Amino acid sequence: MVLMMNKQITQTQSQLASQRNYIAQLLEQLTVNYQNTKLERKQITQNFPHSEAEFTPLEEIELLTVSIRGYASQLATLGSLRNDRQAIAELQKLSVFNNHLIVQLYSEARSHYPQMQSYICMLDYLRLLVLEYLQNQQTLQLISA
Repeated sequence: MVLMMNKQITQTQSQLASQRNYIAQLLEQLTVNYQNTKLERKQITQNFPHSEAEFTPLEEIELLTVSIRGYASQLATLGSLRNDRQAIAELQKLSVFNNHLIVQLYSEARSHYPQMQSYICMLDYLRLLVLEYLQNQQTLQLISA
């Protein structure tokens, strides 16, 4: 029984290390992808002017980016967060595709803004990876206790 627990702990630790490295790589790639959207962001600004909504689709993406990148950067640097339960709850709510303005932009992106579409997908993928990392970290804490 103890050997099985030790094996599971070792596997989870190895998985966390791999995920942490991948989160760091994905952060770098996300930065490059964002830079590649510069021309499309200008076009989107012209084609999606302010409406009655509080924020434009690009501003909504920026807000999500700040939150998701913030968590990912902390994990890449420190390997953990202060309040992982709160982060998990927030990341579950932050799905890129729960925002109707982003969904509308994403639909347009298929034919007009392929770089932005790629960025949106990668941002949500990073969110899911951070979420999985935090859940695995909680599992490790439970089996190590």
